[in-house]
Amino acid sequence: MDHIGSCFCGAVELEVTGSPQAMGYCHCRSCRSWSGGPVNAFSLWKPDAVRISSGVENVATFQRTMLSQRQYCRRCGGHLMTKHPPLGLVDVFVATIPTLDFVPGVHVNYAETVLPIRDGLPKLKDFPAEFGGSGEVLAE
Repeated sequence: MDHIGSCFCGAVELEVTGSPQAMGYCHCRSCRSWSGGPVNAFSLWKPDAVRISSGVENVATFQRTMLSQRQYCRRCGGHLMTKHPPLGLVDVFVATIPTLDFVPGVHVNYAETVLPIRDGLPKLKDFPAEFGGSGEVLAE
C-alpha cells in the first residue's frame, strides 16, 4: 500500500510504500523537543520504501547526533522524517502520512516519559536490544 503525505504547507510531498517495520511512541527528550509534544508517534520504514515525490529543493536537514538526521520543510518548518542511518531505518512522522492506519506496538525510551500512558503496550526503558538498547521492559 502506498501513502502520500506532505509538510505543513504542502511544498514537500513524500510517499511511503508497503508497510512500516514498526510503529510506536518515543518518549526521549530529543523527540519531545523536536516534535514539540510530550510524546512522538513514529513509523519506521526501510529507506527504499520512502521517497520525496516533490519539493526536494525545500527539504532541509538538521543533524545533532550520528543517530538522527531530522528532515523538515525549509519553507514552513513542517517536520517530515528522521533518517537513522546506523539502524537502517527512516522514521516518518505519523502525522505526516494521514492515511496510514497507526497501530502502535511499543513505547521506547519510556524511562524519560513526561506523560505516562497506560495502554497495555510494552514500555521499553530505552531501545530494543537489537538497536543497541538494553531491551529492558518497564512496568506500566
